[in-house]
Parts: sequence; C-alpha cells; structure tokens
Amino acid sequence: MNLKKMICRGLVVSTLALSFQTAGAGMIGADQAAPGAAQTDRAMVLEVLARADTTSRLEAMGVDPNQARDRVAAMSDQEVTQLASDMREAPAGADGGTVLLVLVILAAIWYFGFRR
Repeated sequence: MNLKKMICRGLVVSTLALSFQTAGAGMIGADQAAPGAAQTDRAMVLEVLARADTTSRLEAMGVDPNQARDRVAAMSDQEVTQLASDMREAPAGADGGTVLLVLVILAAIWYFGFRR
C-alpha cells in the first residue's frame, strides 16, 4: 500500500510540474499575422484571369488577357488586396432580386386579373 501511495504522489507531482509552461506574448502587426495575404490575393486574382470564361469576356471587351495579367502583377499589395476583397464580396447573381420582383408582380397580375 505504501508503494502505491508513493507512485501516486510521484505521478501527481510530475503531472503538476509538467503542466506549467511559460509563454511569451506580445503585440504583432497585421503583416506578421498574415504574411502571405498579398501573395494569396494576387494568386487568386491571377487564377480568375486565367479561367477560360474570364479570358473570353476580356477579349470580347477588347482587353488583351496578357496585358491584364501584367497590370495585376504591377499592382501594389494594397491594390491587389482591395481587388480580391471586391471580388469575394461581389454577388454571384447580381440581378436575382430584379428577376424575383418581376416574377412576383407577374404572379400578382395573374392572380388578381384572372380570379373570377
């Protein structure tokens, strides 16, 4: 019994001693917190420019896709981050609300016009 108590006490002491660790904390800037954010945003914009549908749309508007890629490469990190943010926040179906409104109006006209 005495051996079990000694082993238990030793395990408790070692567990308590191992659980305390020191850690240094300090304020860091945004550039340190996300060092690759600008590169990630630039890669995302260039990936969108490389897609076939984007390339065909640029050509339809008279813009050379290679020139567009060169301009993105020449942008500052802040400009690329803003562009990537705008691309993420842009609605996918921008005119979806208008279509829904037209359908509701047509349904109301049909309901009240043909209700006899």
